[in-house]
Amino acid sequence: MIRGYANSDKPRMSMVLYRQMVQNGYSPDHFTFPFVLKASSVLFYHDCGKCVHSCILKSGFEVDSYSATGLLQFYVSCGEMSSVLKVFDKIPKWNVVAWTCLIAGYVNNDQPYEALKVLKEMDHWGVEPNEITMVNALVACARSRDKGTGRWVHHRIRNAGYDPFMPASNCNVILAAAIIEMYAKCGSFKIARDLFNKMHKRNIVAWNSMINAYNQYERYQEALDLFFDMRASGFYPDKATFLSVLSVCANLCALALGQALHAYLLKSNIVIDIAIATALLNMYAKTGEIGSAWKIFNSLQTKDVVVWTNMINGLAMHGYGNEALSMFQIMQEESSVVPDHITYIGVLFACSHVGLVDEAKKHFNLMTKKYGIMPEKEHYGCMVDLLSRAGRFKEAGKLMETMSVEPNVAIWGALLNGCQIHENISVANKVKVRLKELEPGQSGVHVLLSNIYARAGKWEEVNVTRKVMKHKRITKTIGHSSVEMKLLSS
Repeated sequence: MIRGYANSDKPRMSMVLYRQMVQNGYSPDHFTFPFVLKASSVLFYHDCGKCVHSCILKSGFEVDSYSATGLLQFYVSCGEMSSVLKVFDKIPKWNVVAWTCLIAGYVNNDQPYEALKVLKEMDHWGVEPNEITMVNALVACARSRDKGTGRWVHHRIRNAGYDPFMPASNCNVILAAAIIEMYAKCGSFKIARDLFNKMHKRNIVAWNSMINAYNQYERYQEALDLFFDMRASGFYPDKATFLSVLSVCANLCALALGQALHAYLLKSNIVIDIAIATALLNMYAKTGEIGSAWKIFNSLQTKDVVVWTNMINGLAMHGYGNEALSMFQIMQEESSVVPDHITYIGVLFACSHVGLVDEAKKHFNLMTKKYGIMPEKEHYGCMVDLLSRAGRFKEAGKLMETMSVEPNVAIWGALLNGCQIHENISVANKVKVRLKELEPGQSGVHVLLSNIYARAGKWEEVNVTRKVMKHKRITKTIGHSSVEMKLLSS
C-alpha cells in the first residue's frame, strides 16, 4: 500500500500509512524506507525524510543498498549534496545504482563538472555503467560543453552493445536524444544532425535538442527549418519547443511567426507560465511590438528580473529611452527585484540613445557600489559609445585606460563612431594604430575609418584603408532583408 501510493498521484497517503504502521507496532524494513523517502521527496517533506533517516540508522539499515539508495535520491531532491556524499561513502563501491544516483544528483543540481569527476572515479573503480548512468553523463557533458568526455561516453555505449543508432538495435530513444544533445550543444552540428537522421524512432526531446542547439549557436534559420520539419512529421510542440522557437523569432525579428505561435499557445493546452510569458514578452519587445509586450508585462502577477530586464531592454532598443529609465526606477522603488548585469546594459543603452551622459555615469557607478556588479565589456561599450557620441573623447579615453578588461573591437568601434560624428581625425588615427594590433576581421571598423577620412578629404588615407581591407581579404558586410512567407499551421 505504501509503495502503491508513493508511485501514485496521492503520495501523502504513503506518509499516513507509514505513521499508522509504526503506531500499530509494525517495524518497517529495507523495502519500506525507500518508498516513504520517495513520498517525502515528491511532497518536499524534507523534515519527515530526515526523521526516516534517523529510523534507518536506529534499525541498522543504513548499509542496505535499497535503503541507502533511497536516502541518496531523497537528499538529491533536497539539493543537499554534502549529505548525499556522506550516505554514498557508506555504500559498497560496486553498486552501480548508487554511482548513477550520485552522478544524477550533481547533474540535477547544476554541477556538471562534479558529475564528470564522479564518472571518471566510477570508471577507476571498474564499475560498469548502465544506460541511465550514460544518459546523465551525456547531459553533464552537454552542459559543460565537454565534447572529449562526451565522445568517450559515446564510445563506451557502442562497446557495451547498446548503441541506439545501429540498424539492428532496440532503440533507446532517451539515450539517442542525450547523445544528439551532447554533440549539438558542443557545437558538432554535423555529427548531431547525422545521428538525428539515423534515428529509427524520434521523440519530441530529440527534435527540441536540435532546435535549441541551433538557436544557442545563432543558426536561427536552421532552427526554424527544423521546427517546420517537426510539424510536418506530425509532432506537436511542447513548452521546450516554444521557448526555443520564440527565442528564434525574437532574434530574427519574425513578428508574424511569433504572433502565430502566440495564437497556437492560446488554443492549445500548454499552460502559459512565467517562462513562456517571458519568452513572448522578449519576442514582442525585440520585434518592436511594444504594445503587446506591455500587455504581457502587465498581465504577470509575479515579475522576476528577467521580465523587468526584457521590458527595459525592449524600450531602450526601440527609442523609448526615457520610458526605459522610468521603468528601471519603478523596478527599484516598487519591487524587491535586484537588477543584474543584463538589466544595466539596457539602462546604459537607454541613456546612450537619449544622450543622458551624467545619468549614465551615475548608474555605471551605482552598479558596482550598490549591487556589486562588476562592469563587463558590454557596459564599457555602452559608456564609450555614449561619451563618444557626446564628443567627450578625453573621458572616453580615460575610461578605456582604466577598464578592468581589454577593449575589444566593438569598444574601439564605438569610439570610432563618435569620431565620425564629430570628424575627430586625431583620435581616429590613434584608434587605427590599436586596430593594427587587434587585426579585426570585421569590416565595420575599417569602413568607419574610410568614411572618416573621406569626410575630411584625406583620400590617400582612404586608399590605404581600402588596400588594407583588400590585402587582409576583409569584405564589406552585405546588407540583406527578409520577408516572412511561412506561418505556423494550426
